[in-house]
Amino acid sequence: MTILSLNINLRYKTFDLKINQALDLTGITGVFGRSGSGKSTLLRAIAGLEKKITGSIVFHEKILIDTTQNLCVKPEKRNISLVFQDSRLFGHLTVRDNLKYAAKRCVNSQLNFADILTLTELDDLADASVNDLSSGQKQRVALARALLTEPKLLLLDEPLSALDQVSKTKLLNLIVKIQQQLKLPILYVSHSVDELQQVCDSMLILSQGKVINYGNIHHTIHQLNFISNSLPSEHLIHQQTSLSLPITNTDNGQGLMVLALVEQEILLPRLPGEFTHNQQLRCFILASDISICLSEPQNSTIVNHLSGTINAIESSSIDESTHSVLVTVVCSGQEFFVHISTYSQLKLALCINKPVYLQFKAGAVRTYLY
Repeated sequence: MTILSLNINLRYKTFDLKINQALDLTGITGVFGRSGSGKSTLLRAIAGLEKKITGSIVFHEKILIDTTQNLCVKPEKRNISLVFQDSRLFGHLTVRDNLKYAAKRCVNSQLNFADILTLTELDDLADASVNDLSSGQKQRVALARALLTEPKLLLLDEPLSALDQVSKTKLLNLIVKIQQQLKLPILYVSHSVDELQQVCDSMLILSQGKVINYGNIHHTIHQLNFISNSLPSEHLIHQQTSLSLPITNTDNGQGLMVLALVEQEILLPRLPGEFTHNQQLRCFILASDISICLSEPQNSTIVNHLSGTINAIESSSIDESTHSVLVTVVCSGQEFFVHISTYSQLKLALCINKPVYLQFKAGAVRTYLY
């Protein structure tokens, strides 16, 4: 277990960052929040690039900074690599020379240069000028360069922000592969919960420089449903159900993939790519895409029908109207969130512990990576 302990303060004229939180950096940890919430500032503080910071940062039992003891490890001595939104490559050098420059900074190199080229899928681009690369290719070079310094922690500051959807998907899959193969802790900043939902194991949520939640990725996204409810000015996400379910059938013969939900199943359009039986698929369903029925739907074009029990009903204020509610329904042990009008709630006499059926289209089951 790799622990990052933060107890820091950083004050600007118009912004205060104040965090006292211990993070378990197993796998990939997301950092989420609106623009100006302190995400990038936090990464810069961990990397040692913020000079006005007070307090302490301890990574894997190594003190990086403790202002009460006047201790501060220089950025180049922290064994931490930061990849920025823009790749910041040397434009006059080739891909290979950019990477060799980084490799020279690693005194006791353990990683093989050729292996990193292959891992980041840069073999065919090694002798190309970085000025001839696409934005996605440049970010892969930036990732490879960061890896060749052999960091103990990799910080990613919105690495997908300037990319098209195809390049985003490719880079997200690459980030997952890097973490799994190198067992490298990654702290990943993004303003897109869809990105983080697909790759992160846990998530830290910042608002106005303070932590408002931290925990398991699915649980934390579900808590965001209620934060958006209680703080409509934040409106951090579209209310949703976040899932990770095993694939039981990659194609049922009708162009649909089948996911297991204990004794029930969920259908979604068949995805391109290679999948294996029981492989976990990350997906989500917007609360506005699910409807509630009192009896099991019959003769319907909507293919997904799940039986469950209402667990909670909360007034919704995600828009100017208050004539809506967020209903939590538990189906086979999994919470689903449904946004409906108060008119529908009263019409169906919906209440806690009432058995109901959920229905939603196959196309309502969304996944970001494919």
